Order: sequence, then structure tokens, then C-alpha cells
Amino acid sequence: MDEYWDPAWPAEWQRHFAALRELLADEDDDSAVLPGFTVHGMDVGRWLAKQRQHTVWAGLMDGQRKLMEKVGVVPLPPEPVAPVKTPGKAVSAFEKGVASLAQYKAREGTVKVPRAHVEALPDGSEVKLGVFLSNSKSRRDKLTADKLAALADLGLEWAR
Repeated sequence: MDEYWDPAWPAEWQRHFAALRELLADEDDDSAVLPGFTVHGMDVGRWLAKQRQHTVWAGLMDGQRKLMEKVGVVPLPPEPVAPVKTPGKAVSAFEKGVASLAQYKAREGTVKVPRAHVEALPDGSEVKLGVFLSNSKSRRDKLTADKLAALADLGLEWAR
């Protein structure tokens, strides 16, 4: 018996997921499921695009995310975060670290960074990203809530 025969989430979500799973099982390659692609009359492409949005993905239950990941669906990569520049105010080292992590994740698709990695930013500066992350993690109890939220939004589990 399917362990998700009576899920805690809406049956409509489960129906769309089952249609997506069926569709992906029939595919020979990793073709994109674009909005407008229907299965059994349901626009699975539009539903999938919505599920991959960060705000929606974060609101899914653990079991839903597990099911999505099982068929190869992951959230969209985050938009690169550009440091906010205030006239007369220098960009903090933390803001540069967050921007470099966003850039790295957008390019590599992961937030697992080797300790020795150095990330070059578009402004020509460089951030020792691996060291930044190691230091941030070891000092997380001293980080403000907004700094932890910025790191968590990029996918760092320890910042949640």
C-alpha cells in the first residue's frame, strides 16, 4: 500500500503530484515540464512551477518535499542577492558573504562549499566563502535573527 494513500496535505496536491510522477516516469530524458503541459486535464506544468517557488516550497510539509525530491524536483535556484548599497555606507563583510553564497548557489546548485573556496564578486572583490560559512556557523548563536534568516533563505539548514 502507498504510504501516502491518506496524506496530511490536500488531496488536490496529491493528485497533481501523482500526475507529475506518472509523467516523469514516462520520460526518457530530463525534459522540462513547462506550464501548459497537462495530464488528465490538470496543468501539471503550471502546478510544478508554483511548487518550485521558494515561498511555496518552504510551506510544503516534509513529506511533500520528500516526494518531490524523490522524482528529482528541487526548488528554483535563488536569485543572486546583490548587496544593498547605501550612499556613504560601506557594504558589510556579512552582506558580501551572503551575496557570494547566493552567487555560488546559483552557479553550483548547492550551498556545500569547500573551506578553501574563494568567490569573486562582480564588483571585483573576493570573499573567502568557505571560511565565511565556517565562521558564521561556529558563531551562529551570536548572529542576529535577520542574518540567520538571510542564511536560512539560501538553504543553510543550521541557520534555521
